[in-house]
Amino acid sequence: MTAAVRLPTLLGDHPGTTALKNGSIRSDLVEFDFVPYSPTNKGFKPMIREAAFDVSEMAIVTYLMAKSFDKPMVLLPDVVLARFQHGHAMYNAKMGKLAPRDLNNKRVGIRSFTTTTGAWLRGILANDYGVDLDTIDWVTFEEAHVAEFIDTTKRAPAGKQIVQMLVDGELDAVLGEKSDHPDLQPLFADVAAEEKAWFGKHGVVPINHMVVVSRTLSEQHPDVVREVHRMLAESAAASSAAPRFDRDEMQRSVELIIKYSAQQKLIPRAFPVDELFDDVTRAFR
Repeated sequence: MTAAVRLPTLLGDHPGTTALKNGSIRSDLVEFDFVPYSPTNKGFKPMIREAAFDVSEMAIVTYLMAKSFDKPMVLLPDVVLARFQHGHAMYNAKMGKLAPRDLNNKRVGIRSFTTTTGAWLRGILANDYGVDLDTIDWVTFEEAHVAEFIDTTKRAPAGKQIVQMLVDGELDAVLGEKSDHPDLQPLFADVAAEEKAWFGKHGVVPINHMVVVSRTLSEQHPDVVREVHRMLAESAAASSAAPRFDRDEMQRSVELIIKYSAQQKLIPRAFPVDELFDDVTRAFR
């Protein structure tokens, strides 16, 4: 019998990956060499810049940006993280009441301008609340995973922490964070109601992370890629808490984040969803 192909793999601990990572889902064709990164997003940069893994969890906006620079990777239709985003925005209530529509000309902090959560939230603010994103003084703390992207935001002073800057009044709001600090309140006053209304309007659950494979693996070993997808799908099916997307639901979610990413100039054009896959992975959808 031919030995199984060993694949360097970056995959976080999610409900839908548990059965895969604990060995419950097995294969005679594929073995995963899981590379530990904590948090998992720390591994996105080496995947983008060095093609460090054969299989990798990947933030969808990072993948879109990587595709715009022809990075050698291909998307699989396997979602490992999806969530509503409204609860990941805060302001300092001690500085006065602040609502989403009040963000024009404010100082807003975000870990990196290119995070997927940030792109979703900016899209929501611009398209559903009429916020002019270009008026905001964006303060960031990390560079983009995609080295070629030109980041024009203001970098926070060295050593500063995003939540503490909000507490200290150096920022008016932050995106992509949560905190139990008593002075900090959700930017969206009734998060559950906002999420329900937004879903009713758009019919979309925002996708954060999917899975990619190296282009070389897909071109040279399509049977291995098919097996990787099978294992990911079986692992997701084994958990009732894993994200569930049929073809149409995934299409709507990916189309919307593509739209938001293009609006925000994270990517040069709005890719058709089919273009994110190749001839091997497109067949899985």
